[in-house]
Amino acid sequence: MSTRVNPNCRLEDQGFEGLGRVYYNLLEPALMTEAVSRGEGKLGLGGTFLVSTGAHTGRSPKDKFVVRTPSVEESIWWENNAPMAPDAFDRLHADMLAHMKGRDYFVQDLFGGADPDERLDVRVVTELAWHGLFIRHMLRRPKGDELAGFVPEFTVINCPSFKADPSRHGCRSETVIALNFDKKLILIGNTAYAGENKKSVFALLNYILPAKGIMPMHCSANHAPGNPDDSAVFFGLSGTGKTTLSAAPDRVLIGDDEHGWSDKGIFNFEGGCYAKTINLSPKAEPEIFSTTSRFGTVIENMVHDEDTLELDFEDNSITDNMRCAYPLDAISNASPTSIGGHPRNVIMLTCDAYGVLPPIARLTPAQAMYHFLSGFTSKTPGTEVGISEPIPTFSTCFGAPFMPRRPEVYGKLLADKIAQHGASCWLVNTGWTGGAFGTGSRMPIKATRALLAAALDGSLNDARFRKDPNFGFEVPVSVPGVTDDLLDPRRTWNDPAAYDAQASKLVQMFSDNFAQYLEGIDDEVRAAAIG
Repeated sequence: MSTRVNPNCRLEDQGFEGLGRVYYNLLEPALMTEAVSRGEGKLGLGGTFLVSTGAHTGRSPKDKFVVRTPSVEESIWWENNAPMAPDAFDRLHADMLAHMKGRDYFVQDLFGGADPDERLDVRVVTELAWHGLFIRHMLRRPKGDELAGFVPEFTVINCPSFKADPSRHGCRSETVIALNFDKKLILIGNTAYAGENKKSVFALLNYILPAKGIMPMHCSANHAPGNPDDSAVFFGLSGTGKTTLSAAPDRVLIGDDEHGWSDKGIFNFEGGCYAKTINLSPKAEPEIFSTTSRFGTVIENMVHDEDTLELDFEDNSITDNMRCAYPLDAISNASPTSIGGHPRNVIMLTCDAYGVLPPIARLTPAQAMYHFLSGFTSKTPGTEVGISEPIPTFSTCFGAPFMPRRPEVYGKLLADKIAQHGASCWLVNTGWTGGAFGTGSRMPIKATRALLAAALDGSLNDARFRKDPNFGFEVPVSVPGVTDDLLDPRRTWNDPAAYDAQASKLVQMFSDNFAQYLEGIDDEVRAAAIG
């Protein structure tokens, strides 16, 4: 049997003392056995692992902190990242290590990043066996010979049974996620939600890679069959169709959530997928659906029949954020390398519930940076309690909670990459047409797929375009397979004057939101801004 851990880099070599048994780099069967025997969850159909995460069924962004040290003082976006004092972190670390004594722990040594030259060596220490299974799915797995010499650059310690003390540890509640870039350490306490493990590593890469000229991206990605150089990236917030539209059967999936864009091309940060399962359909998304009965898949917070173990994909009584985690090789058209060339197309997805934006628009690099920094979509009535009309949502860089640096850093990187490699940029609206939510209808998925196909194969660049009077981007006038009226939102409304009023309202929302970035952007992007 190959060595499962570097004998010179065990937990005791990292300052851990008095732990119970430590399990290094267990494979899936052993992790499943331990998780079941410890009562962490139960086996589901096909050998899945069914688990409830308790009080936390999603991330706790208000409990996330960055340790404020001189080395990061000038580079962290403090308006978006709550600071923690170094001495408070030291107390938190010491108290967590003391709490851990006598308890068993599971260690997974993994890579963040598919590119061997740019990956981050990460050790994840978990109190729960199933967290080890989860993160083993989500990150990249070293080979046996790589494990024998593995030395982590960063270590994540996740201890759900540990409760922080706000007065002692400088945090907000008993739940804490604390990133210390100087000590290369992340501490997670009092939450069993597995997504914290994944997103903490994403936050690390979002801080580290820009300094190396690599653009970290909260996006999905695919490429043409047999041609990794014909790649595309899909930015988009929840509900915009990012996963569905990138998982096209006639394209090869590079990844569904996190990627980097280096001087060589794009690469997936992850080795798996963390898919939402609410209303998951075997007809619309057959491959993702099939993973919910696949050995080793982690199924979080799903209602199921206690006797038959059948999953209920419509019952959101536990949470809307029900999910499953599985390795990329569970998807038949996934890339074996998770690497692609420089994107020929950059797609920004939005769900405009105001019915104003066209189904597709071509962006200049400056306009692309504008819409990237804006990160617009809209919440619709029925998605959350108390929402009675569409609410605009602006999440900069399509992932503000995971951005340690200022948005302009990522925006400039993206603009430079687009300009350097000549990528075509598109804004795709999967929201409403013919009126706002409640009056109009959802954009036909068939039309969206036809427009995306034309963008990806290059034929859309040959179309005739008009300049949108509200946002200044270019909109195709006619595209085969799509009605001309659909391409001009104003023509889909019964009352053009009502459209104009709604468009003016949305333009002002964009302008008000973008005011915060005007000081940190160049003149070209400033000119692309509205208002």
